[in-house]
Formats: sequence, C-alpha cells, structure tokens
Amino acid sequence: MAIFDEKVIAQLKELIGDLPKKVKIEFFRQNACDTCDDTQAFVKEIADLNPNIELSIHDLDEDAAVFQKYGIERTPAIVMLDGEGKDRGIRFFGIPAGYEINSFIASIRELGGLEEPVPENLLKRIQAIDKDVHIQVFVTPTCPYCPGPVMIGHKLALLNPHIKADMVEATTFPELSQKYRVRGVPKIVINEDQEFVGSQPLVKFLDVIEAL
Repeated sequence: MAIFDEKVIAQLKELIGDLPKKVKIEFFRQNACDTCDDTQAFVKEIADLNPNIELSIHDLDEDAAVFQKYGIERTPAIVMLDGEGKDRGIRFFGIPAGYEINSFIASIRELGGLEEPVPENLLKRIQAIDKDVHIQVFVTPTCPYCPGPVMIGHKLALLNPHIKADMVEATTFPELSQKYRVRGVPKIVINEDQEFVGSQPLVKFLDVIEAL
C-alpha cells in the first residue's frame, strides 16, 4: 500500500524540483529490524518521484562488504551519494518521516545540484576546518524544530570532507539515546563530548567545532 496519496506526491515532486544532477541513495537493512520495511517503502516512494534519483538496497545477509565500506553498524540506514557515487558524509539512521522529510528532501536537492548558498564569511570558516568532525543530530518525526539542525549538519558535511553528519531517530535507537543522554530533541552531539539542545544556527555549530 502506498504511503503517499496523489496530492502529497505532487507536493513532494514540487519540493524536490528539477534536479540537474543525479543523486544516489544507498539503503541498508537487515531482517532483525522492526522498522526496515517501512523505511525501505518510504525511501522507494521518494526515489520514484524523480528520474535523477537512484536507489540501491543492501541487505546485511547479502551485502556485508557494502555495510563495511560505508561503516554502517545499525539499521535502517541511508547513505546519500552524489551522482558520481561519492560519499559526501550524509547519513540518516531511522526513517526520515514526519517533519524530517524536509531534511531528507533538502539532502536530495543539495546533492542534485540545487544547493542553498552560504554567506561568504561563513563559507570561509567552514572550509578552514581541518580536523575530523562527526555530528549526530537526534530527532523524532513529530519534532518541528529538528529538521533545521539536521540540514545544517548535512550542509557542513557537503562543504567540508572532514565533516560527517548523521540524523538519528531517537526512538529507533534507544541505546544511542541512552548513551548520549537524550532527554529532548533536537539534541546535537559533536565528536562525542560536545553537545547542545535545540534548533541552533549555523554559527553555533561553527563556534563549537572551532573550539574542539
């Protein structure tokens, strides 16, 4: 049964826009996963909306080497690649549904050549980062303030190869939520030991990263 009705499909097609470049979505699943089927159906319906979106599905029992290649240790997981198949450091762990569909579509648009510009002064700060940075943004689908930080993290990853950024659906991965003491969302964790809560601007992310 389809997830989206015709009206929503039309809206989503308009939001994605006319992508000038291809986008590749790598979806990772396994049998011992309560939400993999729903997430796969969700991602497939999104991929079917535009001919420039390519979807590949990997099952742990059959494609363990691909899991290892992209460092995937939990499912469901989504890795976004550009049209040349390059890993740009963008990850979604758990279904990017509800409000989070906005960050998922934003990643498709960015990789598909419809980038949102960044002010020159901030771009210089982003490009000057020369240390490895891992951003995790914990979210829930019902949180209207969560897509913003996810999009910022993914934008940073796109603009600097030292940066990797994950959306983590908090209820799907309770062990991670417990590890990072997630009591409210969005919660942003940077390099394990720096954290803040709430929808913060790009400057906040940069201030924290530059102080690492």
